[in-house]
Amino acid sequence: MSDYRIEEDTLGAVKIPIDAMWGAQTQRSLNNFSTGEKMPLEIIKALLQIKKAAAIANKEAQAITGTKADLIVQAIDELLKLDDSELRKDFPLVIYQTGSGTQTNMNVNEVVSHVAQKIDPEIEILPNDDVNHGQSSNDIFPTAMNITAAMSVVELEKAVKHLIEVLRKKEIKYWKVVKIGRTHLQDATPLTFGQEVSGWVSMLEHDLNFLEQLNQTLSELAIGGTAVGTGLNAADGFSDRIAEEMTQVYRHDFTADTNKFYGLAAHSGLNVVHGAIKTLASDLMKIANDVRFLASGPRSGYGELNIPANEPGSSIMPGKVNPTQAEAITMAATKVMGNDVTINVASSQGNFEMNVYKPVIISSFLESSTLLTGTIMGFADKMIAGLTVNESRMQELVDQSLMTVTALSPHIGYHQSAEIAQQAQRDGMTLKESAVKSGMVTAEQFDQWVVPIDMTNINKGK
Repeated sequence: MSDYRIEEDTLGAVKIPIDAMWGAQTQRSLNNFSTGEKMPLEIIKALLQIKKAAAIANKEAQAITGTKADLIVQAIDELLKLDDSELRKDFPLVIYQTGSGTQTNMNVNEVVSHVAQKIDPEIEILPNDDVNHGQSSNDIFPTAMNITAAMSVVELEKAVKHLIEVLRKKEIKYWKVVKIGRTHLQDATPLTFGQEVSGWVSMLEHDLNFLEQLNQTLSELAIGGTAVGTGLNAADGFSDRIAEEMTQVYRHDFTADTNKFYGLAAHSGLNVVHGAIKTLASDLMKIANDVRFLASGPRSGYGELNIPANEPGSSIMPGKVNPTQAEAITMAATKVMGNDVTINVASSQGNFEMNVYKPVIISSFLESSTLLTGTIMGFADKMIAGLTVNESRMQELVDQSLMTVTALSPHIGYHQSAEIAQQAQRDGMTLKESAVKSGMVTAEQFDQWVVPIDMTNINKGK
């Protein structure tokens, strides 16, 4: 480090790059922790918004002077104007640091302090005494965690709603297109493709409902608990005022009327909401797998669906089309499932007054919600929207199926119907040929009783 300045903290002097906006504690973290991805900028932005609200609350409570509070607000507004690449230069710390997020909290305190000094060198703004006034990393970091998580879930909900809308169009369009059903990966009785899609839609509607109900728990903010939950050094009304500001900034209802000991020691809300995200991932994997298997072929697979050709599917096989959007979303689903294990284990580590796995919990949570939001949109717009049905193939498979024999059971009995189906399979006959040959059913009766569209009960509604 050829060009540097010297700053001091309670441990002594530290060399810091001459143009860096951070201070001694950030630099110590950089020196001691270098492995892994950077702290998500969503967390940084939330911390800045919280500290802006804290300055306003402290000014109103006369805990710090109005001049200092206004300068802190001005400095934070300057930082919030920066685009992500510019902002990242000032916030370089990694996820795998102190488990409380203290070093990232101090990174924010120090940068705000330095920006304030540049705006008005005559007024001293201290990272701990002014920017961090009435706060502790132990309550402000989990507050930022809940805010960013809640807002990421809101975006995820929008993506799910979009996929539901796109799928519902297919449900309506193909409501009466008959195809063969499958259970245990074996032929079953007929249904329509619209009915099949309606099941996918209902899965997603349930997932959306789970998210909307559970996301409310993320509205509870730990702010005001300070070090161990007692609220030491926080002004009266401080936490409620910040919650009010966060509600206005994010247009999402937040409350500080919570048990602070819980807010510092546990991350049950993040854990349970991510469980709903994992459930969504599981359902998305099922839907995407159904689509890509039904589209397999085009000539040697199921071949019931036609998928858009978005890019060449092979570097060696000309003309190949692969279900890449399904592959992307199912890979994302596996990552979400892994993240859920991480969050489960990390959430269990709330020793005494504080959980010290906070950065890995929120980074895993945000990764999951971001991955699913993006891949859901791609899956909806680049695969499902362009999906079409191969009706002739569906009809061919219905005609070849032996399980339409189920329609004969009410007329000739289960065992006799089974004999007809088994005989057809052994002799390579159609079901109708086997039924007529059995002598138990005439050709006219077969045509009257075995009507695939009637077997779907389509006329009885959904």
